[in-house]
Amino acid sequence: MTTEPVEWPRTARAATRNRGINWEKWGWVYMRVSGVALVVLIFGHLFVNLVAGEGVNAIDFAFVAGKWADPFYIVWDTLLLWLALIHGANGMRTLVNDYVYRPKVRKWTLRALFASTAVLLLLGTLVIYTFDPCIGDPQSSGLQELCAGR
Repeated sequence: MTTEPVEWPRTARAATRNRGINWEKWGWVYMRVSGVALVVLIFGHLFVNLVAGEGVNAIDFAFVAGKWADPFYIVWDTLLLWLALIHGANGMRTLVNDYVYRPKVRKWTLRALFASTAVLLLLGTLVIYTFDPCIGDPQSSGLQELCAGR
């Protein structure tokens, strides 16, 4: 009775690639660490926005402007944005690697995923850090006390 060795899934290079950075391992570690951090960030975000204060009825432009006047909430929302987007993109990368079998399609799908993630991170970070509630008429948006100190 002869037995043949079982081949590595999908490619032969998986068996020979033992040097360099193990990106799959670090992607797996990132998903676990960012998942725990996201639970804390999301529940804190929900508590501040929905439970503390007047609830969902109080969320408007002035509420966001007041929050983003505090550097703590700028950092909080930036962490939430970056961790959630990269966490989601890493999950999508895993799905693409698992279910897209044609190498060229996989390569272009991963490139599109990377590009869209980079654009969203850039735009989201720009919105958080360049937000100025005092542009326009602060009288009409209820921001008189916030914009009066400028």
